Amino acid sequence: MDDERIRELFEGLGSVSIRRMFGGKGIYHNGVIIAVILRDELMLKGDAEIAAEYEEAGAKRWVYIGSRHGKEVAMPYWTAPESALDDPDEMAGWARKAYEAGLRSGK
Repeated sequence: MDDERIRELFEGLGSVSIRRMFGGKGIYHNGVIIAVILRDELMLKGDAEIAAEYEEAGAKRWVYIGSRHGKEVAMPYWTAPESALDDPDEMAGWARKAYEAGLRSGK
C-alpha cells in the first residue's frame, strides 16, 4: 500500500505520518502508533478493551511463533476489517479505536 493511499484511508482521523519499520511501515497519529503494514497487510493497534470488536468484525490478531521457545507470541495488532479497506468513513471509526488503544498502551 503506497503512502498516498494510506493517508487517504486515514484522513477521517486527521493527519498521519508514515515511517519505515521492520521491512514494513508504521502509521502514526499525533506521535502515537495506530497501525502497521507488514507483508502488504494493514494491521490496526488494539488491546484487550477492543479485541472483541475487532474479532466480531472478522479481524485476526497478529500472532507469530517465537524463535526462543517455539511458542506463539500475540502482538497488539489486528488485521483491518475488510470492509474498512474500501471505506474511509468506516476506517475513521476503526482508526479512532486504534488511536485510543495506542494512548492506553503508552500509560
